[in-house]
Amino acid sequence: TALQGNMTGDSSTEARAHKMGVELNVASCEYLGDTYTFLDCPGSNEFSQEAANALLGVDAAVVVCEAEVNKALALAPTLRMLDDLGVPRFIFVNKIDRASGRVRDVLLALQQVSDKPLVLRQVPMREDEAVTGYVDLASERAYVYREGEESQIIDLPETMKERESQARYEMLEKLADFDDHLMEELLEDVEPPRDEVFDDLASDLREGHIVPVLLGAAEHEHGVRRLLKALRHETPLASVAAARVGVTGSGAVAQVLKTYHTDHGGKLSLARLWSGTLKDGDMLNGQRVSGLFRMTGQSTEKISQAVAGDVVALGRLNDIATGDILSADKTAPSLRRADCPQPVYSMALVAADRADEVKLSSAMTKLLEEDTSLVFVHNDDTNQWLLEGQGEMHLRIAVERLESKFALKVDLAKPQVPYKEAITKSIDQHARFKRQSGGHGQFGDVQIEIKPLPRGSGFAFSNSVVGGSVPKQYIPAVEAGVKEYLAKGPLGFPIVDISVNLSDGQYHAVDSSEMAFKSAGRLAMHEGMPKCAPVLLEPILHVDIAVPNEATAKVNATISSRRGQILGFNTREGWSGWDVVSAQLPQSEVHDLIIELRSLSAGVGTYTWKYDHLQQLSGRLADQVIEAAAAE
Repeated sequence: TALQGNMTGDSSTEARAHKMGVELNVASCEYLGDTYTFLDCPGSNEFSQEAANALLGVDAAVVVCEAEVNKALALAPTLRMLDDLGVPRFIFVNKIDRASGRVRDVLLALQQVSDKPLVLRQVPMREDEAVTGYVDLASERAYVYREGEESQIIDLPETMKERESQARYEMLEKLADFDDHLMEELLEDVEPPRDEVFDDLASDLREGHIVPVLLGAAEHEHGVRRLLKALRHETPLASVAAARVGVTGSGAVAQVLKTYHTDHGGKLSLARLWSGTLKDGDMLNGQRVSGLFRMTGQSTEKISQAVAGDVVALGRLNDIATGDILSADKTAPSLRRADCPQPVYSMALVAADRADEVKLSSAMTKLLEEDTSLVFVHNDDTNQWLLEGQGEMHLRIAVERLESKFALKVDLAKPQVPYKEAITKSIDQHARFKRQSGGHGQFGDVQIEIKPLPRGSGFAFSNSVVGGSVPKQYIPAVEAGVKEYLAKGPLGFPIVDISVNLSDGQYHAVDSSEMAFKSAGRLAMHEGMPKCAPVLLEPILHVDIAVPNEATAKVNATISSRRGQILGFNTREGWSGWDVVSAQLPQSEVHDLIIELRSLSAGVGTYTWKYDHLQQLSGRLADQVIEAAAAE
């Protein structure tokens, strides 16, 4: 169990330390003569990319949630993802033994976040307010839970008959929406045969009409076997799922769902084989499969062959990435790939030991192959390497994995904001660079005009030299010296939106050189820029914040508290009960925005962003930024 730290899945050091799923786990089992492969995805939205990749290769999904009304909203992104992919799904309401409220209230809350009708398949039986078993509404049989064993069938209690009858009729009513014959039977008060009910449940699931809801407490094995029976009878065949995703041929076609870098086996590509057969040593996408494995948690078992429908790990496909479609020839279909969300949280990252910088690059390459929602990018403005992802915990796990898997310690820091500076006043500036130290000296004399440009114009250089006071061959050197200075102005930040014109100067036939005029240009900027009334500019981002509409008012307050400007509101397209708030926010206020958004929206709020413009920052906030830059 999770508490004992001996689970088959979630067996990584990080998962056990935090007692939560942090990556895709795979395991297979036998039940009533059939083999099932389960892809266990993390529940946290920060690791939802694992589910997005895995769902490309499944026949059906089981969405596990708790029997708590206030946690239903957290399922909205997952259910939306399943709708988008067209994946049939069950909902398994877990921890039913700890439920404090009524199942019907949980079902109502779940229905509010599901576009497809939910069909309750079981009603709980209670004794002294504790759930002790359930009544199956399809078979009309009652079961009592037994710890770690199959539930025991009992006679339907008299106290449950009215509740069971009402709940069963509600289930049949929903099924009748997709079966005219069943509708006629209900209108004529004819009891439908059980086989017909089971057939309707199976066909409606496969066709995506309904979402069956089952109950249980997995830690005690309550309801697990009933779930397995539902999967056995109602889940679409692998060939049906293959046709759904777009595989119709007979040759070997597979899609990679996850990449692992193991200590002893090297790189493993977990893949769903949609069609054909596959053997160790076969060629896929021009590469030879070096090992074919069945995975269970972090352990592997070598196998000789895989057939259509199997989920297997393929060894040492070095040029293959998560999401890639693999085939034995060049006729592989174009299958859908999972989109990666835009990063919403970042930290600056450096190796704790400078000697490990080369090692860091190699480790990050492997880490990014394992987790496709991580980004490692260099910010040229601040000269920092940034690790970007979906939240604070997401990056924490990544850093812990660098140490546990790659023996690499790193330090994290808050990313620097790429402030800029501009000027508000035009000036003329003269500068002379002159040195004499035996032999040829250095001489360059320039007169420049420094002027502000409209915001967003960048940098412009021109010259109006007449009479050859500065020879043409030295003018580019003056421009080079000016540009060199622009990297750090008098306030300590790069200079933007400025024009410099070389208007006059002097040269020496012997001592002048390109280096001398470059130094003169840089000197003129150094002496002139403080006189141009420099101002600090901060980057402003356009953000679109998506939250359930009950959190919209809180989002408005958040934007105001972060010096933001609200631009407008829209309903979130395709999401019932969700709003999108558009705003402009200073980049310095966005670093931990995702943490607050999730806090005020049951963990489901998110946002997208893009750079918009630079805006002047003044007053005490500007002073603090300048003082901090000077201290560094």
